Amino acid sequence: MRIEVAGIRARVAELLVEYGIPSAAIGVLHDGEITEFAVGVKNVETREPATTDTVYQCGSMTKTWTALAFMQLVDEGKADLDEPVRTCLPGFRVADPEASATVTPRHLLCHTSGIEEAYGDPGEDDDVYERMVENIADAPQLFPPGHTHGYSPALGYALLARILEVCDGKRWDDVMRDRLFGPMGLASTSSWYEQVDAARAATGHLIRSPAEGPTVTPVDRLPRAFGPGGNITSTTREVLAMAHVLLDEGVAPNGQRVVSAEAVREMTRSRVPVPDPYMFGPAWALGLVVCDWHGETVYATDGSTIGHNARLRLLPDSRTAIAMLTNGGPRESFYRQVFNEILTGLGTVTIPDLPAPDATPTLDPSRYEGVYGRPGARYEVSAEGGKLYLTLVLDPVQAAFLQKPDRIRHELLPVSETHFLVPPADPSEDTQTVAIYDFTHGDARYLHTNCRVHPRLDG
Repeated sequence: MRIEVAGIRARVAELLVEYGIPSAAIGVLHDGEITEFAVGVKNVETREPATTDTVYQCGSMTKTWTALAFMQLVDEGKADLDEPVRTCLPGFRVADPEASATVTPRHLLCHTSGIEEAYGDPGEDDDVYERMVENIADAPQLFPPGHTHGYSPALGYALLARILEVCDGKRWDDVMRDRLFGPMGLASTSSWYEQVDAARAATGHLIRSPAEGPTVTPVDRLPRAFGPGGNITSTTREVLAMAHVLLDEGVAPNGQRVVSAEAVREMTRSRVPVPDPYMFGPAWALGLVVCDWHGETVYATDGSTIGHNARLRLLPDSRTAIAMLTNGGPRESFYRQVFNEILTGLGTVTIPDLPAPDATPTLDPSRYEGVYGRPGARYEVSAEGGKLYLTLVLDPVQAAFLQKPDRIRHELLPVSETHFLVPPADPSEDTQTVAIYDFTHGDARYLHTNCRVHPRLDG
């Protein structure tokens, strides 16, 4: 089946207006052919139209690129997924001696190291990842290595990047150019803002309220510390080149072998469970999220910066990949509607809905009540009238920036004894999900939402 571009383009244009997103670039790889189009504007102030050559910030989709480069080291015998990190980085240590000795690249790739993001300010110079390794000597553990899943926005992949730097004798940005972008023929993909062609770059936007509409972000890029975990910019066609590598056993569209077929199998089959399985997927592989769409395995890699959003879905059974890059959002419902339009037209499996609430579980509120958090994030779970409530406590500066109150309260709707729906407090937001779990010692020990883990703080 072929994609009916005119109809989908028109539908995307309608949805962009509805959600206040300035533009979307979409690419589909299906049966070896690429279909791509762009709708909207690169910047709401200049009104310059977005095209398929427009480059967007990919955010944490960068982690999949870094994972591919690291798997090249594994292929070459220069690194091992299950050897301690300090085998390659002898100076690596954190506050916990056991974690210092046992954390491995596999832990880092699938976000189970448990190390807090306590790397301070490593600066913007070429030695940023070396400094991050030095700065975490006193970093505490959120949980013991391998105990649960807790997403690491920057630190975990910065450690992998430092291993790449040590093995290759060059900075991470050059490693990515020489190992991936150059051999794959990707002229539009870069890892550092100074390499980006400003004339082709989409401007990021924030949508703080429907009345205000999209406004140009005041933060035009993430710090360099996020590089290996969030700073790649690209086009939909070149994101699909990465997808091709994963769908075609390690071979890029230009015929270049990027990694071995065994490396791709390891990336997709080495998995850890995700405590909250509903928002993204029930498992995390090496640089990829594993989704279950009505019994079919689908792989995902997403990313957001302060004004951009990126989505990629890989459907191996139908040899299909869909990429979408936007300069506003993210909105889960926007992505679902756009992708389901495309998937339905292709006759493939579609994205499942979130589960419905289940009124049958009889919950003991006292086991959930408490304060959960980590630096920069605080959640309070309370009970009232037999119901559980979740209050997100925002830093006053963050609340003012987002034009939101500093305490946002949601009712928790049970899906099971450990999983809950979080209805939006604002019509411009989407329903979220949360897991409150690990009752080993009686009360829940962790709250997991948006892939982040938050230990109990009050006992």
